[in-house]
Amino acid sequence: MTSKPQIYHEKQVKELCALHALNNLFQTRNTFSKSDLDTICRSLSPNVWINPHRSMLGFGNYDINVIMAALQKQGCEAIWFDKRKDPGCLDLSNICGFILNVPSDYKLGFVMLPIRRRHWITIRQIQGNFYNLDSKLDSPLLIGRGSDLISYLKEQLDCKEKELFVVVSKEVEEKQLWMHQYTINRVQEVHIKESLTNCLSIDSINSENEYRNRDAEVLRLNEVRNCITENSF
Repeated sequence: MTSKPQIYHEKQVKELCALHALNNLFQTRNTFSKSDLDTICRSLSPNVWINPHRSMLGFGNYDINVIMAALQKQGCEAIWFDKRKDPGCLDLSNICGFILNVPSDYKLGFVMLPIRRRHWITIRQIQGNFYNLDSKLDSPLLIGRGSDLISYLKEQLDCKEKELFVVVSKEVEEKQLWMHQYTINRVQEVHIKESLTNCLSIDSINSENEYRNRDAEVLRLNEVRNCITENSF
C-alpha cells in the first residue's frame, strides 16, 4: 500500500493568494514572504504613492508582474499559455508547474460583496500525480496523471475569464522545451507560410501598381500626341 504524499498546502489569508500560490508551487513555507512580494512591488514601481501591482490597502492582491519577478529570483519563468492552443502540446516532463488565474468573488467576513477579483491557483505534480493546490480549498485536490491534467486544463481554459501560466526553468524557456517538438515545428511552418504569403501579396501589389503606372504613362503620352496633332492644324 502506497503512503499518502506529504504535500505543503498554504491556506488563504487576506488577499495573499499570489504568495500562497508561489509557496505551494515550491512546496516550502518560507520560499517567499509578504515582505518579499512588497519589496518586489516597490522595485517594479518605485517612488509612487499608490503601487499598481498590489492592493491599495496593502493586503496583497499582487498582479502577474510580481509573480513573474518572484519566479525569476528562483531561476524560473512564467509563460502565458495561448488558449487557442491545445494543452496536449505541453511537454509535462519539462514543466515545474502551472499558475491559473481565475475570477473570484470578494468576501468581507461572511458578507459577499459585489466585487470581482482575480485569484491565483497553483497546479503541480507531486509523486507522479497532479494536484490543484488552491489556497481556498480545505486540502489539495487530486487531479490525476498527465492525461487527466490535460483534460482538466482544457476544461478550465474553456472559460474566457481564466488564464494559464506555465512555470518552467530559465533553460527550458530559452530552448522552448515546454512544448513538444512537433508542435514547435508546426508553429514554425505556419510562420514561414504566413511570411511567404505576405511576400507574395506585396509582390502582387507592386506588380499591380507597376501596371497601373504604365497605363497612366500611356494615357499621358496619348494625350500629348493628340494635343500636338490638334495644334499642328
